[in-house]
Amino acid sequence: MLAVTRETRIVDCFNETYTRATSPSVEETVVYPHLIRDGSSKTQINRHSYAIGINSRKSRRPSYLYKWTLVYHPGQSIQFATAVIAQSQIYQQCGGIGWSGATTCVSGAVCTKLNDYYFQCLPGTASSPTASPSPPTSQPPSTTTTPTSTTSAPPSQSTILNISPEWAAAYDKATAVMAKLSLNDKVNLGTGVQWMKGACVGNTPAVSSISGFNGLCLEDSPVGVRDADGVSAFPAEINVAATFNRTLMRQRGAAMGAEFKGKGVHVALGPMMNLMRAPASGRNWEGGGGDPFLSGEVAYETIMGIQSQGVQACAKHYINNEQEHFRDSSSSNVDDRTEHELYAHPFLRSVQANVASVMCSYNQVNGTFSCENSQTLNGLLKGQLGFQGYVMSDWWATHSTSPAVNAGLDMTMPGDISLGSGTTYFGQTLVNAVQSGQVPQSRIDDMATRILAAWYLLGQDSGFPSTNFNAWNGGGTHVNVQADHKSLIRTIGDASTVLLKNQNGALPLNVAKSIAVIGNGATNSSKGPNGYTDRGGNDGVLAMGWGSGTDDFPYLIAPVDAISARAKADNTAVSISLSDTDLNGAANAAAGKDAALVFLTADGGEGYITVEGAAGDRNDLNAWHNGDALVQKVASVNKNTIVVVNSVGPITVEAWIDHPNVTGLVWSGLPGQEAGNAVTDILYGVYNPSGKLPYTIGKSINDYSAQVIYNGNGIVPIPYNEGLLIDYRHFDSANIAPRFEFGFGLSYTTFNYSDLSVNGSTTGGIRQPTNQAGASLDPWLHDKVVSVSFTLTNTGKVAGAEAPQLYLSPPASAKTAPNNLKGFDSVFLSPGQSTTVTFELSRYDFSVWDVVSQSWKIPSGVTGISVGASSRDLRLKGSISN
Repeated sequence: MLAVTRETRIVDCFNETYTRATSPSVEETVVYPHLIRDGSSKTQINRHSYAIGINSRKSRRPSYLYKWTLVYHPGQSIQFATAVIAQSQIYQQCGGIGWSGATTCVSGAVCTKLNDYYFQCLPGTASSPTASPSPPTSQPPSTTTTPTSTTSAPPSQSTILNISPEWAAAYDKATAVMAKLSLNDKVNLGTGVQWMKGACVGNTPAVSSISGFNGLCLEDSPVGVRDADGVSAFPAEINVAATFNRTLMRQRGAAMGAEFKGKGVHVALGPMMNLMRAPASGRNWEGGGGDPFLSGEVAYETIMGIQSQGVQACAKHYINNEQEHFRDSSSSNVDDRTEHELYAHPFLRSVQANVASVMCSYNQVNGTFSCENSQTLNGLLKGQLGFQGYVMSDWWATHSTSPAVNAGLDMTMPGDISLGSGTTYFGQTLVNAVQSGQVPQSRIDDMATRILAAWYLLGQDSGFPSTNFNAWNGGGTHVNVQADHKSLIRTIGDASTVLLKNQNGALPLNVAKSIAVIGNGATNSSKGPNGYTDRGGNDGVLAMGWGSGTDDFPYLIAPVDAISARAKADNTAVSISLSDTDLNGAANAAAGKDAALVFLTADGGEGYITVEGAAGDRNDLNAWHNGDALVQKVASVNKNTIVVVNSVGPITVEAWIDHPNVTGLVWSGLPGQEAGNAVTDILYGVYNPSGKLPYTIGKSINDYSAQVIYNGNGIVPIPYNEGLLIDYRHFDSANIAPRFEFGFGLSYTTFNYSDLSVNGSTTGGIRQPTNQAGASLDPWLHDKVVSVSFTLTNTGKVAGAEAPQLYLSPPASAKTAPNNLKGFDSVFLSPGQSTTVTFELSRYDFSVWDVVSQSWKIPSGVTGISVGASSRDLRLKGSISN
């Protein structure tokens, strides 16, 4: 029995404190409850410390001890540290903002407040001082919120359920090598060589004890190989989401993977899968939009594509990194159910795709930094989701040595503690921590095995090309890896363009005698396509946002050039005004023309670059450069004004959308290097638009349930008070009329839905234990058990693709959104052609996360099943009883 002495030491590591048992007879387990922030490195304090529970659990070393400690410090409120282990109703949620479940605990446990959003049943008696289990008022939590994460080891691979055969084989290879490695070798596998000390943005050293292992090259970005030439600039992830087309999602991933491999990159730092919680968030464009299911499918298909080429994908940013302001000094405070059902879902799909690596984020989650948060890393990711790969930090997001490693961090990037510090939390510092007992040898073995297994998983131990570029000086052999990817890029640009308004058949453009092309968004940048560092300037056609999620354009087709080329072939006169501010010039160009095309932009990106006053996150949802005034001026003189929008996310269009002379709205998004060609294909009907909105366009920014927090001090709390209700889920639940709903998009043809059929049942089957690592991968959850079929017919005169969508409406007892996307497809039909479309649903699709049992449960009652063309155009309705 491990006893925690009255003289337990408190050590402060960059404001992260933890307790350490002083008993020399056992291997130490670090738990860090943030008890004291006195700035001292080692302090003896007078307090009482009670050991209230000890348990033994299998890990990579037998009988590894975990402890639970309740600490009372005179004059202060209760603080605590726990190793969370699934156990009956102990350690389950019992209160917090938005909580509607039980507020009492089983015998032997007390409902204890961790923060305003999460109360937990902890071992104890009723006489123990605890916070009231009553739900608190909806006030932001204090910046001194007690962290919810404490240290528990990652589960042993031998105890994890549902490991894929590919991972099992990779682990066998990695395990065979481990006996040859020294402690230094194992630590070096997870230690970056530091900033600008290798060819890539991230690098690990060679390990001579491992045959063929010359270190790893890690390189951005989610749109192509950053810091290199001879590469393609692919459409942004938000655009591929708008295709609602899994084939294109995977083809894009495979093409990017081929380019990364061709450059000798082992780890492609993408895809990004943070959700569009706040519509003005700067990096929304790097992800898949406002719905977890759609984002999860984009993540899954992208990873499958990248890794089909032998390149490791990296799922990022884990987790709750939904804004740029205060990203490294904020705490995203999220309740357990919301975390599982929304924000963890794309990561679950990533695990199902055998993703090799996950990048933890800058922010805190419920009071503990993501990269040393045992609850999210060991508990959720490596535990419930059964993740077999390794966790790397975002760049300089590591905050400690022992707490981070024990909490589940496997690799620190880029390796130094801060830019140019020359020091590291890993390397010799980690070796010392192992030798002093602060980090168990079993954790280092686990860390090294995970990194090696990922290398073997992708076959990088044989025939992988050497890195042939240098991210810092432009050196290398300048291998061109573009192949014919421009054709795919143009196709995705076409398929991701969303037609939102087409009044009186304004589009496609017929052969016209005259047109006007208006706005700076139609032309080339004054500095060239790569003239702004990391695309940090809104000047000319907008084809990607800014930040580390970018790469260099090999070329960039401006709309004015593509349109002018088409107009020349049609003998159409073109008038041009490429200023956003010269309203009289725009009016003169537009007056008397058969059609006026007005190009608007709205930009955003990563917070280390500020563009026109936007520090990553947008400051509002307005079109940039006073775009509303430009549209209004043109519409005042031209009765066929067609607006084209290139944007990182939604903008408000209320100032002009109902103007009788605004006849068309084309949402081009961020289509990559073929931007001009893609939008011209749509405008002239070369490609029949089939894109659908991957987010809601509201009438006001205030119609959305969450906003970017722009002001704060210290650790800024970001309360996820909206819970499950983001994007269309909120609009539907609050009965707010959007301007254009999630999933909406017009076509040059029409489609009919008919003959809905629902078959199958969620009952029966054999379920695995729900309290074991990997339980969220249970085949019982994911096997398809319900089939929904219907007939889709092209009733128009033009061939085209439709993206039918399936939404579930759980019974009222589920306390969730009215409609939840659970299926989609992209179906191409010729005029008059019909086909049967079938969606297959799993028990997981019908399930909600039950925080009491810590498992997925199917709510009893009738679940509505709706199929249609958007989240608000649901044409067929059925149901199933569970």
